[in-house]
Amino acid sequence: MKKIALAVAFAAAASTAMAGSYAKDDVVMEPVVVVEETQQSSSSAGIVIPLLLIAVLAAAATR
Repeated sequence: MKKIALAVAFAAAASTAMAGSYAKDDVVMEPVVVVEETQQSSSSAGIVIPLLLIAVLAAAATR
């Protein structure tokens, strides 16, 4: 019985010792380049809100 237990212990130790490999694991991942397109803003984009404000004030002044 002792020999069987000793054989099981050696078998378990040997299976865990051989679980890894000697192969060199060099995983080379290329960097991911993320390119975002930006929106082209026109030069008149900053003038729309003041023009709307002037139109609202002019409409309120005529009443």
